Amino acid sequence: MLKLIPASDRHHAAPVHWLNSYFLFSFADYYDPDNINFGPLRVFNDDTVQGNSGFPQHPHSEMEIVTLVLEGELVHEDTMGNRATIKKGEVQRMTAGTGLAHAEMNATDKAAHIYQLWFLPNQKGISPSYEQKDVDFLDTKNELIPLVSGQKVLEDVVYMNSNSTVYWCNLSADKTVTFKTFPIRNTFLYVAEGYVYVNGVDIGPNDQLRSTDENVLEIRAKKDAKFILIDLPSSEKNY
Repeated sequence: MLKLIPASDRHHAAPVHWLNSYFLFSFADYYDPDNINFGPLRVFNDDTVQGNSGFPQHPHSEMEIVTLVLEGELVHEDTMGNRATIKKGEVQRMTAGTGLAHAEMNATDKAAHIYQLWFLPNQKGISPSYEQKDVDFLDTKNELIPLVSGQKVLEDVVYMNSNSTVYWCNLSADKTVTFKTFPIRNTFLYVAEGYVYVNGVDIGPNDQLRSTDENVLEIRAKKDAKFILIDLPSSEKNY
């Protein structure tokens, strides 16, 4: 089953002058009881943070938080003592676990465009931790590039405590990538740029596709496209 959710159905939020956000799931002031999560994927925010501004220190617990920087950069600081700049093409994972606080600031004059994803962890009570890697995912062409995963069969990716994997793809016009999955898995796809055709469904910029009970996804670019694909367990016992 394929469920297409058009870009116009995203919740738009601009709570402060420096932040422009689109929420794909219930978050902050947006609540839809039918759109809380998709498997362990609890939050997907498409954020633009203006220069010389950002998120002041705030707490988290019992969540795996993944940040992908598409444009610009953010400075991360947390109560574990980490301080790092997350640059374009880099991936960060923060395990909030038993609790921490962090800040994310754009110290430049240029806007930063990020995706932030929250996953329900596969176990509670984990000690907080942090990992960051330059995956260079914005340049590789015509393949699904794993960025972060809790599936240990994958190497050279950021690890998270979720039985899920986040992929990125830069797909050239008329090229196809195939993603094989299982009925016990769900697949989430969000288009950043361009147009793709997935198992008979047309998907455009900022549209999302939620796939259940599928064995194979054939993804063809109608124009040059960029998209994120997330492989997720369908059953809570497998999170």
